[in-house]
Amino acid sequence: MKSEKKFCSLEHLDSSVVAVRKDREVVTNCDQLMNRIFAIRGVQVMLDSDLAELYQVPTMVFNQSVKRNVERFPLEFRFQLTKDEFDSLTSQFVISKNQGRGGRRHLPFVFTEQGVAMLSGVLRSKVAVQTSIGVMKAFVAMRRFYFDHAGLVQRVGAIELKQLE
Repeated sequence: MKSEKKFCSLEHLDSSVVAVRKDREVVTNCDQLMNRIFAIRGVQVMLDSDLAELYQVPTMVFNQSVKRNVERFPLEFRFQLTKDEFDSLTSQFVISKNQGRGGRRHLPFVFTEQGVAMLSGVLRSKVAVQTSIGVMKAFVAMRRFYFDHAGLVQRVGAIELKQLE
């Protein structure tokens, strides 16, 4: 079974599967990837758990691989969320709250676009390389979207400020 290899592009934000491993999709479409990119501390980032899911490894294994190569991930590539940032994400239903015995025991790490680029050197499978390419293209598409709609965002912000007054 062959899968078509399309990646996110600036013109076409809808793309299909880029690779299949054990009948599991590696990267689906750009919209799904873009929905996993958040703005924290004024930077676009992705959660370690989302990246681990895309790379098809448990979050613990993903973070252990990164820790073994910590010199590749300076603070501007990867940082740990504060409790307030984590609480904000959980309150917005971006990530699930710890319930029962499963779930997070530590505050999550987030990766910037540069951190995602560095992951392909740490996680060396074909899946990792293709996933990194797809995620990088999603970051570019997000930047392009913000750039193309900056005027609209400013107008909405001004309207919100007027309503608060």
